[in-house]
Amino acid sequence: MVAVKSQVVQARVDPTLKKEATAILDEVGVSTSEAFTMFLRQVVMRKGLPFEAKVPNAETLAALREDTSTLKRYESVDDMFTDILGKDWRDA
Repeated sequence: MVAVKSQVVQARVDPTLKKEATAILDEVGVSTSEAFTMFLRQVVMRKGLPFEAKVPNAETLAALREDTSTLKRYESVDDMFTDILGKDWRDA
């Protein structure tokens, strides 16, 4: 028997979060409504959140607050390894 969808759930979320999440969901062919339904099904199946939810410790909080503006970005994994290990890293 197919359940009739007759309930509406409204949630206020940050517009940027919604836009980013919707773009990812579109890529995998899932609507926001379908993703939310999958989330709720997992909550019911697991009888709780479908992921671990913890209060971060001091070390984690410090890492989250750390300034990441000086982090290097690379075009590829090869570029990263070359920078870290040197130009002949593949020969090692």
